[in-house]
Amino acid sequence: MTQQDITYIPDPDAESISSDVAGFGGLLVSTQIPTRTDGSLELGGIVEQSECTLQALKLALEKAGSSMDRVLHLTIYLTDMADRAAFNEVYKRFFAKPWPVRAAVGVAALAVEGMRVEVTAMAAKG
Repeated sequence: MTQQDITYIPDPDAESISSDVAGFGGLLVSTQIPTRTDGSLELGGIVEQSECTLQALKLALEKAGSSMDRVLHLTIYLTDMADRAAFNEVYKRFFAKPWPVRAAVGVAALAVEGMRVEVTAMAAKG
């Protein structure tokens, strides 16, 4: 599926069927889950999962030549919308004004039992 005008940065997990970041022109797209820096999943509380998820996003974007302050749009998937306030508190530690455009979506489940949050971001390179 390689196209010369699209770049794909592989996921660090060799077994993953998803790229870590995809880029086209000046835009990057990344989806992250609550992955610790050692590659294991954080399946504790929403605060811990949110911190790991946003830290994973930060690292992926930096590896691709961008940063959190270049995020244009963020979609937040939560298995319990009651977790939104706690996610927002963590979010405010990773982002500042002007805030990215964002949406929070309640979902019945995520890929792994116990996973409570997943994010998809669109960021500008540079």
